[in-house]
Amino acid sequence: MLTVVPDPSASDSDRPAANSSSLIDEIVRDGARRMLAEALQAEVDAYITAFTAERDEHGRRLVVRNGYHDPREVLTSAGAVQVTVPRVNDKRIDPDTGQRQRFSSAILPPWARKTPKINEVLPLLYLHGLSSGDFIPALGQFLGSAKGLSGPVITKLTEQWQAEQHAFGQRDLSTVDYVYLWANGIHVNIRLEEHKLCLLVMIGVRADGRKELVALSDGYRESTESWADLLRDCKRRGMSGPVLAAGDGALGFWGALREVFPETREQRCWFHKIANVLAALPKSSHPGAKKALAEIWNAEDRRHALDAAGRFEALYGAKFPKAVAKITDDIDELLAFYDYPAEHWIHLRTTNPIESTFATVRHRTKVTKGPGSRAAGLAMAFKLIESAQARWRAVNAPHLVALVRAGASFVNGVLVERPNEQPTPTAA
Repeated sequence: MLTVVPDPSASDSDRPAANSSSLIDEIVRDGARRMLAEALQAEVDAYITAFTAERDEHGRRLVVRNGYHDPREVLTSAGAVQVTVPRVNDKRIDPDTGQRQRFSSAILPPWARKTPKINEVLPLLYLHGLSSGDFIPALGQFLGSAKGLSGPVITKLTEQWQAEQHAFGQRDLSTVDYVYLWANGIHVNIRLEEHKLCLLVMIGVRADGRKELVALSDGYRESTESWADLLRDCKRRGMSGPVLAAGDGALGFWGALREVFPETREQRCWFHKIANVLAALPKSSHPGAKKALAEIWNAEDRRHALDAAGRFEALYGAKFPKAVAKITDDIDELLAFYDYPAEHWIHLRTTNPIESTFATVRHRTKVTKGPGSRAAGLAMAFKLIESAQARWRAVNAPHLVALVRAGASFVNGVLVERPNEQPTPTAA
């Protein structure tokens, strides 16, 4: 057991807190080095033991120890650890290839210079705003070594992300059922190009209530044809039409949805709608208008929401007809969520799952002044959403999502058990 005994002759002033912290780090690294050495030794011993019976014509064993490889540093979450890997002399011949067999450690492959956790954290730090040139000064001291942290190593990750994003865009969708769908267009600056990148994003709710990225593509602004291409591609790969789709008032998506999935109902995003209404009103009217609009979208049922919409029209219709028309013209689509479980209303009224996720994308592109190309921007957005997706929680009352897909009727958020059942006439 490792024991630390402080020098009794040293005074308190000679042992600053920084030295104590450094000593703890050294103990952790030493323990990690010893444990790794023991694990590698056990792995080699097990490999040699498994082939003890295999010998050549002179009775000598074909698989034996052969000293150690040169020491090398491996970056771990405990810091930089120096490792000396045992060598194996394997003289067996592979009957298929005619080449000598080779032992390769499953614990520490020959090419490994960083543990998987370090490999995971590097792209995440890059995606969340740390530039590639800052890795060496930022992490070198923290990990005790700067090996494997060069800017080009981090930059090459974008090629891997682009390949992963391409594979994601080709996957089969016939085995997944998306009951609800959020859609939105996100505009990102491109550093080396004149026009912005328009990301077409769709996030769905599976039948088990879990949220999941459905599709991510770049389009020409938010045109109907761009959205139609994306929806047609999803349908070609086996996607079924969602029951309800939520999005802002951009006409492109809704025109494409009606063409590709005409049976899907529409829900307008209240977050975008409120912003549009306030933009058509003077600032002095904003506090009162916000309160009046909240009485509509936060009403306990459709009837009260319609009454609140009528009061909003009476209050602002004469002076600001354009602002009021933004509500009255889309009232059916704005209140569509009332026909679904009340537990789901908070999720269906807005496109917040997309907006909150892409706050990270905007932060990253603000730090770096935008990605260098459209392909890099698309890959960056994909990896950020993939990272955020692990933290998404399921919708409230996830068991009700399957009922929605099955066609169950909900009136003002409450399940109607037998909507078509006629009352039994009573005898006179």
